[in-house]
Amino acid sequence: MGKIFVIIGKSATGKDTVYKKLLEDRELNLKTCITYTTRPIRDSETNGVEYFFVDEEVLNKFQKENKIIEHRSYNTMHGVWHYFTANDGQIKLDEANYLMLGTLESFIQIRDYFGAENVIPIYLEVEDGKRLIRAVMREQKQKQPKFAEVCRRFLADEEDFSEENLKKAGITKRFINDDLNICLNELAAELKKYTVNT
Repeated sequence: MGKIFVIIGKSATGKDTVYKKLLEDRELNLKTCITYTTRPIRDSETNGVEYFFVDEEVLNKFQKENKIIEHRSYNTMHGVWHYFTANDGQIKLDEANYLMLGTLESFIQIRDYFGAENVIPIYLEVEDGKRLIRAVMREQKQKQPKFAEVCRRFLADEEDFSEENLKKAGITKRFINDDLNICLNELAAELKKYTVNT
């Protein structure tokens, strides 16, 4: 059986960059499972790459068909944004290993859906000051920066990724992403411990 590796961490810890770089590693040969969101697409994003950007009608359709693996909702300053993973045929554990992006909440739901033996967390950490600077710099590149949302997300992360919540989720290993290359080398070595040729 293959494994599902779920990259999690607070905002601006480099999750998207690590995700893309690990997928480029041909030796790891990881497949993707694109999740869905109802939030607006960012200027730097492409539909079907970072997420499938959909409306609530699509979410409701999957819910009626009992095809939701995990689902999170966030009450933002711009309305409720939904993020979810659907059992839409993308994941075939008898054929491949997968890499996903998620939150602590989504990791737990995916783990419970597929079994703890098949779902491995990759928890990224960056010092809070560095994270905030990264988040502000990223938002400045948007056509219409939403700095209030950056602040909301930053504060929400403190609660979502509290030590208590990490402990409850069984997160024990952490990967410090101060230097991307060092972090990627550590991650590649860790993933190879779990992956098998399927």
